[in-house]
Amino acid sequence: MSDSSQQDGAALARIADALHPFVSAGVVSLPRLIIGSLILFGIAINFANILGRYLFLAPIVWAEEIMIYSMVWMVFIGAVLVSWDGHHLKMDFFSIMMPSPFKEIMNFSGVACFLLVCIFVLPQTFTVTELMYRLDQRSVVAEIPMVIPHFAILLGFIMMFVVIVWRFRRLVTGDLTTEVEDLVAATEQQQDVPLNRGASG
Repeated sequence: MSDSSQQDGAALARIADALHPFVSAGVVSLPRLIIGSLILFGIAINFANILGRYLFLAPIVWAEEIMIYSMVWMVFIGAVLVSWDGHHLKMDFFSIMMPSPFKEIMNFSGVACFLLVCIFVLPQTFTVTELMYRLDQRSVVAEIPMVIPHFAILLGFIMMFVVIVWRFRRLVTGDLTTEVEDLVAATEQQQDVPLNRGASG
């Protein structure tokens, strides 16, 4: 490998490290905020519906419809977080036992298929979302613009595509770790330091 290639690789690594906090905020912090807000909103709507149904004998007729569309948002935005950690459901019983480079080849095939699915779905979803917006189609009970639940699918696949491209190398090599695993490893490391110092003393 030439010096220029090494310098280019180092420059790209520095750019990736600099952009990582912004990408992480966009595809991890923002989805968590959306999902957390929707969960609290769903709990409030459900509780209000219970009070209306059993206390005032006047149920909120649009509550179920609102909660269904909230679930759509939670599923497709939550899929972004699953993609970030590489924890989609997959049949990897045999692939994880494969030696290198066969394991990397299998992982590459899976990631490439994921990207192809996103590339196929995105134009279709955009067309449907744009159609719902243009026709101003609304739900039956709550009269919610149907562009809102359809936009969740479009946004979810866009963010999943960004996540997969951003973490492509780590998904292929299979060295992704979750925040919980990183926290456990950091805690174990902190616990080992005093023990090692005591042993050396």
